[in-house]
Amino acid sequence: MDLGISGRWALVCAASKGLGKGCAQALAAEGVNVVITARGEETLNATAAELRAAYPNVKVIAVAGDITTPAARAAALAACPQVDILVNNAGGPPPGDFRDWDREAWIKAVDANMLTPIELIKATVDGMAARGFGRVVNITSGAVKAPIDVLGLSNGARSGLTGFIAGLARQPRLAAANVTVNNLLPGVFDTDRIRTTMQGLAAKSGQSIDAVLEKRRATVPAGRFGTSAEFGAFCAFICSAQASYLTGQNILLDGGAYPGTF
Repeated sequence: MDLGISGRWALVCAASKGLGKGCAQALAAEGVNVVITARGEETLNATAAELRAAYPNVKVIAVAGDITTPAARAAALAACPQVDILVNNAGGPPPGDFRDWDREAWIKAVDANMLTPIELIKATVDGMAARGFGRVVNITSGAVKAPIDVLGLSNGARSGLTGFIAGLARQPRLAAANVTVNNLLPGVFDTDRIRTTMQGLAAKSGQSIDAVLEKRRATVPAGRFGTSAEFGAFCAFICSAQASYLTGQNILLDGGAYPGTF
């Protein structure tokens, strides 16, 4: 299927590895020019080189920096001739017990996983509407639907973003202008993030990291963890011309792990 987005420009955050990289790869494969950001310059540049080699007909621009800071956001936006597609993504806050988190930890989590996406949306959606095309995909978490106790910082911050998006996406000035805003909720994917989370659980339970990972894998009806490539492919479809009637939705990719009907 031709997704109808070749030649567009995308800003993909936290794209040096993991789910962000999967999204950047999938978009580049569809002919989308990409500006990718991440804090680690070396890994980011390696990813950019990989994308350029795989997709020589698209432009790939790497902008290193912490997207949660105004300076890094300004640099990323300046590097993108126009943002037709925005993929908001940021590393989740660390797991732990809420009794150990002070105000600074909460502010940091909210800044990274709620306010930073909102700032990037604010900077781009009106331009999208003026051009008659725009796609915003926020990578949040399956924990928005089924909270995980040790991820309280993430549960709270990402739920705040989810509530904001529910109202924003339905504004006629955006929806009627072919600008869609959706949230993509990953379950357990084979990324560094799952290992970081499971290491905390392993230390707490006295089990090995492999044992904890296997126990977690057994809770997924699909019998495996997801891959960044399949996550990226789904993201690319949400950004497609064919997905213009999909907005304000929370789409869960979790291999069937969520037990609810709705």
